[in-house]
Amino acid sequence: MKRIVLALALAGISFTAAAGDVKRGGELVNKSGCIACHGEGLNKPIAPEYPKLAGQYADYLYYALKAYKVTNNPNIGRSNAIMAAQVTQFTDKDLRDMAAYMASLPGNLVMKK
Repeated sequence: MKRIVLALALAGISFTAAAGDVKRGGELVNKSGCIACHGEGLNKPIAPEYPKLAGQYADYLYYALKAYKVTNNPNIGRSNAIMAAQVTQFTDKDLRDMAAYMASLPGNLVMKK
């Protein structure tokens, strides 16, 4: 765990995602076409392997989006060519705003026991 935390710090990923601008995040999400894969309300993905984004924690979403930008270290980055191409255009502030918007949406995630 310490190695992961250190690797994240070295990659420039901070450990606190400041609250984002929900309105601006909604504009960015709509403009970038996230609905094409993640479905209506970002809660009905077109394929079962695509995640539901609505209602997730903003911090989780921010760090997940940020991880797609880390292409030079497979230990801390996320490997998905489509998402990596999508997030390259966005700044960290953009990602925070998008995460805040997605977190504000009503989701239907449940814990299975």
